[in-house]
Amino acid sequence: MYNFDVPLWTMILGNFGFPIAITIYLFWRFERRIEKLEDAVSQLSDVIKHYYY
Repeated sequence: MYNFDVPLWTMILGNFGFPIAITIYLFWRFERRIEKLEDAVSQLSDVIKHYYY
């Protein structure tokens, strides 16, 4: 199909590898932040329960 020396799968990996790697990195970062937010909300909930109940 292509008359290049580079196999097709290498070109596909080159075109899609970087966006996939960035996406995985961002999902991993956001997951850590969401876990921290969940912990903060849980702690805040405990404080509110302690003072109002």
